Amino acid sequence: MKNYLDALKYCYKNGAFVKSRAGNVKKAFGYQMRYNLEDGFPAVTTKKLAWKAVVSELLWFLEGSNDERRLVEILYDDKRENLDDKKTIWTQNAEADYWKDKSKFIGDVGKIYGVQWRNFNGVDQIHELIEGLKKNPNSRRHILTAWNPSEINEMSLPPCHAFSQFFVSIKKLSCQLYQRSCDMFLGVPFNIASYSLLIHIIAAECKLGVGDFVHSLGDFHIYEEHFDQVKIQIKRKPKQLPKLEFLQKKISDYKTADFELHNYDPHPKLVAPMNI
Repeated sequence: MKNYLDALKYCYKNGAFVKSRAGNVKKAFGYQMRYNLEDGFPAVTTKKLAWKAVVSELLWFLEGSNDERRLVEILYDDKRENLDDKKTIWTQNAEADYWKDKSKFIGDVGKIYGVQWRNFNGVDQIHELIEGLKKNPNSRRHILTAWNPSEINEMSLPPCHAFSQFFVSIKKLSCQLYQRSCDMFLGVPFNIASYSLLIHIIAAECKLGVGDFVHSLGDFHIYEEHFDQVKIQIKRKPKQLPKLEFLQKKISDYKTADFELHNYDPHPKLVAPMNI
């Protein structure tokens, strides 16, 4: 994860200090990182990654859900009536004051990532992506996008990781993600793990090996509330990457517990508030 740590250092040392929609930040524009997934799973090691949160959110996206209370069920593997006091990384969005007038039910987050992945103006992009990779792996049209201009106002949060392209070479699946807005301390390590896991899941479904995850950052920034934690993190030395293990199932049958990181030995966790 040296690539990520280098980007974090660059942003902290060279970013311009400005006032943004969600608070003061140091920010820069345009940066690219590449991770060879055969070298290990790119889970951040300079702090502890919330692995179950990563997996559960991705499975929730793949369901096409707009219900934050459904995410609670996936995360805790229990019925929602037993989980009233449990929260997720999407609870703040579902309960935000700016969203209350548009929310249609308790837990509604609108037509965010998963909804677009599974029903982009009537198109199931995940199905089309997998079928395309199986039938025509050399195509340059293996695209997955969450940015739907016609429905941006129906989302509790417009997509940050907005557009990705998948690529097959020597029977290995790679993906490049363009992320328009990048919270370097909290969000980006989460996004790296999420899309790397997505590559593994789709590669298994298509009987392919894994190649690279290429992460292209647009506006990448560090919130002022995270400066103290970042100063600690950039002094830490990255450790050996863990190995991802899971048994292939139908995508709709996966549970959070099916995905394990072996030999994951990160530095202690660093806690910070989330900005929405």
